[in-house]
Amino acid sequence: MAAKILRGPQDAPIDPLRDKTVAVVGFGNQGHAHALNLRESGIEVVVANRRDTPNGRRALECGFEPMNIPDAVSDADLVIIALADEAQPQLYLHSIAPNLKADAIVGFLHGFNIRYGLIEPAADVGVILIAPKGPGRTLRRLYRQDRGLPCLFAMHQDSPKSDAEAIGLAWANAIGCARAGIIYTSFADETETDLFGEQAVLCGGMSELILAAFTVLTEAGYPAELAYLECCHEVKQIADLVYQRGLAGMYQAVSNTAEFGGHRVGPLLIDDSVRQRMQHILREVRDGTFAKALRQDYDRDFTWFKQQRESARSHPIEPAGETVRSLMPWLSEPQDSDSLSDPSPSGA
Repeated sequence: MAAKILRGPQDAPIDPLRDKTVAVVGFGNQGHAHALNLRESGIEVVVANRRDTPNGRRALECGFEPMNIPDAVSDADLVIIALADEAQPQLYLHSIAPNLKADAIVGFLHGFNIRYGLIEPAADVGVILIAPKGPGRTLRRLYRQDRGLPCLFAMHQDSPKSDAEAIGLAWANAIGCARAGIIYTSFADETETDLFGEQAVLCGGMSELILAAFTVLTEAGYPAELAYLECCHEVKQIADLVYQRGLAGMYQAVSNTAEFGGHRVGPLLIDDSVRQRMQHILREVRDGTFAKALRQDYDRDFTWFKQQRESARSHPIEPAGETVRSLMPWLSEPQDSDSLSDPSPSGA
């Protein structure tokens, strides 16, 4: 089933946002990019963020006057929530919902809290989603180059007084995404595919594959630095080829030896048992098991989560990686990265 795609700014007029006010709640890398791109597209933007934080100071440097959430949203026609998923429900309940205008529309960057019922907007509030498929710094860089990232658009509920779809498409245009493409979806599909991809491939699957391969090589007696180079460092080279050319294009770019080995061994690693476990992961995403686990650990101050972070930091791959990266000092230089997510996503 093919998705509906709008392929140019002409299909997403910006006029519905003219003479309206947009409140961006949170000035992390997504909020920062949305606020600046909207403002430079001629839209009135206010920012909600604590002034005494790095993101608040960054907003001041960018010419905004950071406000508290109630004041920022009270006059806003569109409220964009650019906060970490786990922080949103309480802030929405206590600071956003009671202060919304009667005809306001609420915009999300990820469907998590709507999909799992952790935020339940009133029936007369328009609820939309614009999810650029890349980090905020890339969204910002491409906008300044008169280009854009593709984005997903979804509407959870329309507004009786405003055209939520038109507002959402104007938002996508104003941040530059309409220059690339706007892909229609639903809150459920965006959330479920995003979580599954992160867990099965991009974060969980890839990380564990790297660690397992590193362990196999080092336990077989190979130097840790060599194992790191082959199983971790070179991942970026292949990922970049896949990103730019797709899987078939990647295979065209590598050696025959590498391609032959990939075709021969890949199916031995990713067999029916792995696919069955992936189906289990998807079921837990769809039935809310994962969302419940996240919320429960968040309510316990992320106790389990923090333990996993500490365990990852203490793995033997880390000193090997530090040694290898010390040979390439340019890796620590500031650079734009098309990474999966942004640091400091919240800060309001």
